[in-house]
This record gives sequence, structure tokens and C-alpha cells, in this order.
Amino acid sequence: MEKILEVRNLSKKYQGENDEILAIDGINFYVEKGEFVSVIGPSGCGKSTLLSLIAGLENKTIGEIYIEGERQENISENVGYMLQRDCLLEWKNILDNTLFGLDVRGELNAETKEYVMNLLRKYEIIDFINKYPSELSGGMRQRVALIRTLAIKPKILLLDEAFSALDYQTRINVTNDIYRILKNESITALMVTHDISEAISMSDRIIVLSKRPGKIKSIYRIDFNIQNRTPLNCREHPDFSKYFNSLWKELSTYEGKDIE
Repeated sequence: MEKILEVRNLSKKYQGENDEILAIDGINFYVEKGEFVSVIGPSGCGKSTLLSLIAGLENKTIGEIYIEGERQENISENVGYMLQRDCLLEWKNILDNTLFGLDVRGELNAETKEYVMNLLRKYEIIDFINKYPSELSGGMRQRVALIRTLAIKPKILLLDEAFSALDYQTRINVTNDIYRILKNESITALMVTHDISEAISMSDRIIVLSKRPGKIKSIYRIDFNIQNRTPLNCREHPDFSKYFNSLWKELSTYEGKDIE
């Protein structure tokens, strides 16, 4: 399959108070078109740093990042980014929120607006376009945030703990919603999460990072062999616990110490 993202020998150092801190070291991986890949690891291992480097929000120390074969040096227009908070603008209605990215980029026109309107119809938000974010549930707000991100037609979507601010029940429902939308729209995704269950239920592959400096310890291929796969039916599959136990054991101990 076509590789959308390639990360080669990526390292990042920060200047600490007394010396340099190596956050991630020698990271190599790829993400294929249409794949959903998660990155997990102990706190402070550089997961979010990795996403920031891919998005071009931080400068790398060593290494190369390619999107569709093109080397990335700055902020990439091919990348969409979803954070823990939906970051909707409370003074704008839902329609204006979903069009905001296009407007900022100078790409808002009749054609791009119609594309967004079709997404709003398709994913049952059209009846809420004149409402404001404060009038929506947490799950609905995340759906709006996703459509705002998809409006710019990114080549790859980065999700940084995108569901962690939601309560457990809402989080389960939202992951189902988001997964369905991404698969329907053939969006390639790379997600950072602390939640092993979330990673297993949504991912085609899971990358496990070591403690800082973050290095790739292993990569798990997740295959439930389910027709019409959803995060919810993956959680109910007999193999789910096998994946969970393997990942838990790998993450639970680092040189004899429990995860922080």
C-alpha cells in the first residue's frame, strides 16, 4: 500500500536548565494510506513531541519526515491536528466553526463550503449549524471539531489524546463516531493515547515507545478479522484481552520500575 507518512531516524533534544534533554531518539516508522496507527508509552516518553514534530510545530534535531514522499521542513498544510480540547470558538455558531480553518487559509469558497455542508449532512450535524458550542454535548462538539479539521482535506490526521477530556461513556461513543467518519472518508490517522483499550479498539497497528528518551520498543499489528469493525465490537471480541495483556505487560515495567 501507499505510504502517506514516513519518519526516519527522528530525534529531538531540548535545552534543560543545566544540560540538554533527549526527548525521543532514532524513531523510524511509516503509516500507510487509510491506516489508523496509535502511539502509546509511559508518561514523558515523547509521544506528544512526536506529533508536534510531524505537524511542523517544533523543529527536529535529527531526522527526516516525509508526507506522500515530500520532505517536510515547516508546518504542513497536509496535516490536520486534533487536541485534547475541541478548541471551538464559543462566539461563533457551528457552521462558522466548521468553516473557520478554510477561512483562515483563504480557501473558503462556494465549492469548499458545499463540501463542508455535505459532511454536516452526512454526519447528522446539519440541524445544529445555527447553534453555538455551549449548546452541544461533549461528544457532538468533538464531531464538529473533526469536521472542521476534515474541511481542509488533510493527508493525515494527528490526534493527541483527543478524547481524554470526555467522561468514560461519552468517550466510548465518540470513538465509535470518529472511527466511523475516518473510515468512511478514507482518512489516515496517527493517534497518541495513554489508554491501551482505546488504542487496541481503534488501531490497525500500535507503536510502543520506551521511557524517555522515547525509542520504538515494538509494533503490534491488530487484527480482529471482524466485518464492519467498530471500536465497540473490538472491545467485545475474545482476542481483545490477549492484546491488552500483552501491551499491559510491556508497558507496566521499565527496568523493574512501574510506570509513572
